[in-house]
Amino acid sequence: MDRHIINRRRFYSQIDSFWADLYGEEYALYDVHMLSQEEVEQIRTVSARTGEIFFKTWNLLKEVPDRTLLEMGFPEEVLSFLRLETMKIRSVISRLDLIPYQDSYKCIEINADTPTFIKELFSINAKVCSEFAVKNPNAGMEQILKTAIRSAIEEAAMAIGKDTPTIVFTAHDDNIEDKETSLYLLNISETNGQYIPLHKLQIERGEGLFDGEGNRINILYRQTFPIENLILDEDAEENKIGIWLLELVEEGKLAIINPPSAFLLQNKAVQAVIWGLHEHQHPFYTDEEHHWIETYFLPTYLEADPFIEKNMPFVKKPAFGREGDTVEIYKGSGKLAKADPQQTYTDFLSVYQQYIEHPKAPIQTEKGRQEGSLLIGSFLLNGKPSAIGLRAGGTITNNLSYYLPVGVR
Repeated sequence: MDRHIINRRRFYSQIDSFWADLYGEEYALYDVHMLSQEEVEQIRTVSARTGEIFFKTWNLLKEVPDRTLLEMGFPEEVLSFLRLETMKIRSVISRLDLIPYQDSYKCIEINADTPTFIKELFSINAKVCSEFAVKNPNAGMEQILKTAIRSAIEEAAMAIGKDTPTIVFTAHDDNIEDKETSLYLLNISETNGQYIPLHKLQIERGEGLFDGEGNRINILYRQTFPIENLILDEDAEENKIGIWLLELVEEGKLAIINPPSAFLLQNKAVQAVIWGLHEHQHPFYTDEEHHWIETYFLPTYLEADPFIEKNMPFVKKPAFGREGDTVEIYKGSGKLAKADPQQTYTDFLSVYQQYIEHPKAPIQTEKGRQEGSLLIGSFLLNGKPSAIGLRAGGTITNNLSYYLPVGVR
């Protein structure tokens, strides 16, 4: 067997509760992509400024009429839920997706509600850097993550008036990535929480959320369970149990993390709002903020016409979606150039964004040396820049893309 394959399997077999392979394929690479310290600092500066724009925009969107939110693709059932301010911070853990562009970076989206890629960057990256004897750009970030989770739980407990709340971390039990991410967050939080799979939670409308033994749950940490999926949930009697759960949050009988405000920002149509305000030089943003939008954001609209008129290639993606699913790339003529084979989110509103090419870099895989398109994941904890890392894959970054650890030159 190839020496690289032996080393990779030896290394990752020593790490408990990590999905080094996914869907029967290699996921975590035994390789390190080196960044300069200046690049790391620039990514964090871009992330801080981009995050500020998103979180400021939330303050505007919570005041707009229902009609505007419906035009942005939000389901009618969630409109009152969207405007809830259950926590001071808009999102506890969010992730920006950035593409290096010219001498800077462009943000293609924010995953404000249910970002994954957490354990890889906050925990595994340190182990890989140690293995390759390079500096870890995410040193110390796991402790900050722990503090952020604990603070969020304490704030949620205060909001619902519980000194000693019952805390449950949940995920789909049959999805190893979602389950192990939730267990990782539970373990590092060092709270008295417990993990209960989604299918074992029970809800009584107007009463509360309960575990299998009938114990009331006060705080639900649902890091990997999106609200847009939750609202479709029904039980065997076709009761809309997902909507019932949102009602409990509105009634103050249950706290959820990430908070409701994160779901408002999760919608990719928010970027169309930001770009529209910027194009009209709206005074909602300061001159400096307009400069940040021009520099770090991409033109984004709710229709393709502005790109076709200028013969500019563009990306069509669902307002809600994950892992590149249902993403399509078009030529400036409006002709389809590439589409992700998965088409799960076709029922959602589409958002159109200028297409820019991902930079490519050599990567070492079990199949040999390859070239991968790079996408930077940059986390914000309570809005502050945190761990960074890379996905490497095809033109559309999807769930078959590799995790590429990063080190500092």
